[in-house]
Amino acid sequence: MYEGLGRIGIWTATLDALEIPAAREAVAELDAQGWGCLWFGEAYGREAFTAAQIYLGASERLAVGTGIANIYGRDAVTCGAAARTVNAAYPGRFVLGLGVSHAPLVERMRGHNYGKPVTAMREYLDALDAAPYLAAGSPELPPRVLAALGPRMLELSRERADGAHPYLVAPEHTASAREILGPDKLLVVEQAAVLTEDEEAWRERAHEHLNIYTGLPNYRNSWLRQGFTEEDAVRGGSERLKQAVVPRGIEQVKRRVEEHLQAGASTVVVQVLAGHVAEVPKADWARLAEALL
Repeated sequence: MYEGLGRIGIWTATLDALEIPAAREAVAELDAQGWGCLWFGEAYGREAFTAAQIYLGASERLAVGTGIANIYGRDAVTCGAAARTVNAAYPGRFVLGLGVSHAPLVERMRGHNYGKPVTAMREYLDALDAAPYLAAGSPELPPRVLAALGPRMLELSRERADGAHPYLVAPEHTASAREILGPDKLLVVEQAAVLTEDEEAWRERAHEHLNIYTGLPNYRNSWLRQGFTEEDAVRGGSERLKQAVVPRGIEQVKRRVEEHLQAGASTVVVQVLAGHVAEVPKADWARLAEALL
């Protein structure tokens, strides 16, 4: 198992809200705090591989993972060349996270046809493995993980990747994912969190966060498989869903991270939710580093 990620890291979508010099400063602070890794998504902001190079260049030891690079964002030849380039520039510090994203982001925003997720990913991996790369430097692809929620994508993660990167899941899902993956694969689990103890502030932040994802079938189906109901998947999430996937306060967050680790996660990446989706929670990152690291 690749051990360069450490046991606990940060997941954030907020660095896109900063100009690049300020984003570099924020990443350098995370590096100094001692987090094992930094993960980020790809939707409406920076392109995944160029962003990864920016963040790697701003840090000395922090590993960086794409959580995820959208397979519809570039063909497999370009993906392979970009991943190898980043890996050659920062050997041992980059993990390639790949995912099929969601139909609205693929069809309405990018103009592609959204295929059957497992089939599309398998075909993409076939093309990635066959892609030529003639530049000088490392010929190796970095470790790769797949955005995986359901059992078939987890099985593909076991067979064709170095592991999986589940998002918005409870520790019970982590346990079942580890069972499918086996003992030696990476299991990088995202965990949303609100550090304030104020119940109303927690509820508002959890609602704003889940309001995005309750409108996406991939997550709704994942929650149904985890034992939730359609009533839980109302826009913004039910109280039950909020409590299950967005713990409140540092002590609850610590317990939830430990539950994921005990259930089989190799790394837990904490996504701290601030008062606004574009607010960079630098003070909360520092507080959480003191508590978790």
